[in-house]
Amino acid sequence: MASMLKSLKLLADPTRLRILMLLEQEALSVAELQEILGMGQSRISTQLSQMKTEGLVEDERSGKNNIYSCSATPDLLEVARLAAQEVREVEKDSSALRHLLSKRKDASRAYFDELAGRFGRDYVPGRSWKGLAEAMLRVLNYRVVADLGAGEGTLSQLLARRAEKVIAVDLSPKMVEFGRELAVKHGLPNLEYRLGDIEEPPIENASVDLAILSQALHHAEHPQRALEAAFRILKPSGRLIVLDLLQHTFEEARELYADRWLGFAESDLATMLEKAGFSGVETTVADREASAPGFQTLLGVGWRE
Repeated sequence: MASMLKSLKLLADPTRLRILMLLEQEALSVAELQEILGMGQSRISTQLSQMKTEGLVEDERSGKNNIYSCSATPDLLEVARLAAQEVREVEKDSSALRHLLSKRKDASRAYFDELAGRFGRDYVPGRSWKGLAEAMLRVLNYRVVADLGAGEGTLSQLLARRAEKVIAVDLSPKMVEFGRELAVKHGLPNLEYRLGDIEEPPIENASVDLAILSQALHHAEHPQRALEAAFRILKPSGRLIVLDLLQHTFEEARELYADRWLGFAESDLATMLEKAGFSGVETTVADREASAPGFQTLLGVGWRE
């Protein structure tokens, strides 16, 4: 029989307590725990091994993975739940778990991931992601669109060919000036450039149908504020699209690209979107670069009800 004192000592560690609270809700693999907790594989495996020795968790082989589940006694779990109330990350973990389980149920996701892996592998004349994306943008129908952190406005110009109005916001006066010149040059009177910060965009509340943060969020000093600002400017039933980098370890990006953050974990982006007030939040890794440092593109969407 496992020792209650040893078990309590193990659960005094916040990381082990977080793992147990997750496994109480759902059986998970080490990789899934990594995604939720944002920790390394070796660290999580070490914690699981210690917990398994004391009978707090058990594992079962499933293909190449070990699936871990909670095996703690009801009395111990009752104490663990009380202790977990003092660990602020537990609530965030539960939110990340909900998104992970939602992804599990999405059977079509696996199909499209496989399809995406084949796209572009073999040469087909005239077929490219750029061409496909441009075609999709031209059939979108939104009245007012905000491109937050627009840069020189390549995306804004594409959107302006379909939307009634596009507001492109950027913090750089030179980028805004350059974008305005391009809008005139390409005959896009419905494309308006505004100088401003994505954390406080110069856009009226509830005035936008679609807001986009394309590779801009990792430049924000306070990403949560940027998402809350996007929520503020959206009309009811408006949508936010976030394209950013998946969390990485390429430190040179801070100097090379003036990045404030080294991307975001998928679960962290989902949690931030929910905290900002968005509903129907979905996240996925949309693309992976083959060459070093192997950046991955994270896509997140949400609705303002």
